[in-house]
Amino acid sequence: AELRKAAIAAHQAGDLARAKQLYRLVLAARPADAAIWTNLGALHRREKDYRAAVACQRRAVELDPDSVDFLNNLGNALHDEGLLEEALVVRWRVAELRGHHPDALQHVAATLRHLNRYAEAVVVCDRGLRDDPDHSELRVQRAMALLAMGDYPRGFEDFEARWHGDEISKPPLPDPEWDGSDPAGRTILVMPEQGFGDTVLMARFLPLLAGRGARVLLACKPPLARLFSGLPGVAGLVLAGSPKPPVDAWTSMMSLPRHLGLTRETIPPPARLTVPPDSLRRAEAIVAPHAGRLKVGVLWSGSVTYRANHKRSFSPERFYPLAEIPGVTLFSLYKGPLHEEFLRSGLASVVVDAAGSDRDFADTAALMQKLDLIISMDSAVVHIAGSLGLPVWNLLHHSAYWLYAPWPDHTPWYPSMRLIRQPAVDDWDGVFAVVLRDLRAMAAERRQG
Repeated sequence: AELRKAAIAAHQAGDLARAKQLYRLVLAARPADAAIWTNLGALHRREKDYRAAVACQRRAVELDPDSVDFLNNLGNALHDEGLLEEALVVRWRVAELRGHHPDALQHVAATLRHLNRYAEAVVVCDRGLRDDPDHSELRVQRAMALLAMGDYPRGFEDFEARWHGDEISKPPLPDPEWDGSDPAGRTILVMPEQGFGDTVLMARFLPLLAGRGARVLLACKPPLARLFSGLPGVAGLVLAGSPKPPVDAWTSMMSLPRHLGLTRETIPPPARLTVPPDSLRRAEAIVAPHAGRLKVGVLWSGSVTYRANHKRSFSPERFYPLAEIPGVTLFSLYKGPLHEEFLRSGLASVVVDAAGSDRDFADTAALMQKLDLIISMDSAVVHIAGSLGLPVWNLLHHSAYWLYAPWPDHTPWYPSMRLIRQPAVDDWDGVFAVVLRDLRAMAAERRQG
């Protein structure tokens, strides 16, 4: 009993390594302790070892099949591991045991959404919201489903509920938040939200806000500053850490589509980005030795701090077959904590390390302008390539971002972008079969031409 208490205490204190060790000792002596199995599963989930989490939660449910808590934990682990059909069955069971409580229905809706069953997800959210109209997580789930269906007015309306959940909070600014009323003659500070990709995506709305008579200031992180230095309609950038100028109101970038009345028919063209001459000279020096070859930029991972990065990313070794196509040279567009790992790998012998020393996204943009094609997982890089009108193949996991959902292989948000989707959950083999076939054809055509 003392060992059990110590294990739980270590887990609660955040000492996961010690808790794991102690949980295993407890289970060696008491393999029928379902609560310890579920705790160990939760610990593995926190470490993002979803396979182990599923295995532990199965043991807990095997020992106590009617425990709502254990079933809920199993549903969470199955969902994270990508075993979505089974996760849906388990999550419906939890919802039934809990009398269709809104908290349980939000999990059902999330799994339906990840299965691309958006209309069903909306129905489930509607059901939960009848009982609790202010349930922020249900409204966010419904927002994501509606956005994926291309219902931008209702989707962005619901998306305002994101501020009331646990994920994000409003910036601590003293100024009033813009409510969408006539902005003419007012100075409005636009705050970025989620990642760099969303910031590039939403920058297209800034000229529309300026067109309504607002003086627009944009808060901006340094990696995007040079790229955004000439954005039409933006009176000035407010760099992170610098003093905030006086403004009349602020708004979030992700709230602009709602305030500006976006519909599927009125998607504005991508933002006009600035690629500085010194970045272009630097890029030219990198690609010059490879003149005459088909030059392809590749990227396999986005920000590792993004919670779902493991879903959208893949092993860089998948690029080996592309690097072996005659007449093709691959250029790595990766910069970040996995860079050393790439340099240590054999892949760095056949893929040019082009972006490892990039100073910012302007350098990356310049490099992409000197290439013939970009092949990347969904990341800020594809948003920049799409904004610049460059040919880009966006490799999407099965439960892709709402932006890409209503259209099978293209998106009006970025006319130069091709979407190549996983045919089934986690099926990168299917994606790369298409990529290899089409890049071989492109290279052969170029050699003959």
